[in-house]
Amino acid sequence: MAMLSVLVAGLDAELRRLGYKESTLVWYRGCWRRLARFFAVRGVEEFSLDVAMAWVDQACGGFFDKERAGTLKPTDVYLFRVAQMLGEYAVHGAVLRRYSRSVNKLAEQDAAVVARFQDGLRAADRAVSTVRVYTTVAAEFVAFTATRGGLARCDAGMLGAFVATLAGYQAKTVEQKMCAVRSFLRFAADEGLVDAAVLDAVPAVRSSRQARIPSVWDPADVTRILQAIDRGNPCGKRDYAIILLVTRLGLRGVDVKRLEFADFDWPGNRLTVVQAKTGRRVQLPLLKEVGWAVIDYIRHGRPVCDCPQVFLRHLAPIGPFSEQDHLHQILVKHARVAHVPVSEKRRHGMHSLRHTLATRLMEDGTPIEQIADVLGHQSVQSTGVYLKSSLNLLARCALDPDAPGREASR
Repeated sequence: MAMLSVLVAGLDAELRRLGYKESTLVWYRGCWRRLARFFAVRGVEEFSLDVAMAWVDQACGGFFDKERAGTLKPTDVYLFRVAQMLGEYAVHGAVLRRYSRSVNKLAEQDAAVVARFQDGLRAADRAVSTVRVYTTVAAEFVAFTATRGGLARCDAGMLGAFVATLAGYQAKTVEQKMCAVRSFLRFAADEGLVDAAVLDAVPAVRSSRQARIPSVWDPADVTRILQAIDRGNPCGKRDYAIILLVTRLGLRGVDVKRLEFADFDWPGNRLTVVQAKTGRRVQLPLLKEVGWAVIDYIRHGRPVCDCPQVFLRHLAPIGPFSEQDHLHQILVKHARVAHVPVSEKRRHGMHSLRHTLATRLMEDGTPIEQIADVLGHQSVQSTGVYLKSSLNLLARCALDPDAPGREASR
């Protein structure tokens, strides 16, 4: 195991490369100094996760007892993250399960390579969402290789180290990232930037979309969450409108974040959205309940800002949500206020509200083609997966072994 001082120095450099703010780094460095003193008192020089967790337990005044009692505070979790991050870096040489902050930190030459890759994707008429995701992953990968000698030195070992940074992600996410890396390396090989043989080292990850059962909410729980939102304050007005847009109209979170004033046709009671995932233009009826919630936010909750986006962050700097801002926390916050349990075993983010809407429409007998139009699916096959999220729908599909014609079908 590495010496604690060496490990901290390496992690400090990695966080700076990832674009962590200086104020955040100052906080981490303060924690590392406290941790180093804890190690020194015990005569330990090499990093040990057990010793680090002993420090967390002491610094939190009983971390494990609080964890069992369910009384952990955010500050306790942050200290745990300090030890966890050091442990991950000691094993993998990378910070795992992070949002990408490296895209804008590329050297000029590397940024140019990613830009050419993006142009190639567009020229090949790839889907809007594919171009966006593949470009982001390519930038992450190029930034990663930059710390290990650059693309020219990319080999199986470097690929393995990059894959290690994906530990803990769902198989679907890893599959998507590996597809992006494979596409980028194919492009890089054509440009002579990497040895073509490295493509054989990209691991194949298979995840079946149809094998997954979509997470859905009990409609009564959704109602409780909406009723629990404090609409007397600006954030509550915003969150209520956002959750209604997803719950009633099935918008994706990214499309909610990008909604502009020009997208609303108030006289015609219509909402027009150009979907970020597909690039398709979808027109939806602006339900009265949703429309009034949006109007209430615009008139009485939205901070003063000249940007065209309707929904804004309410903490400085005031402005539209970024790609790194996820709406999942908004839903979880109000679910807890409503005392609606949020299980860590199943995904119950904003996207699951789309699943809930689709399942309800399907149970009500809405044609699958119409549901696909509402959700903006390019294929009804994508919509058909919601059949598995309803026991009532599955029961209708059950076969009767004693039904007439069973013998003839053998």
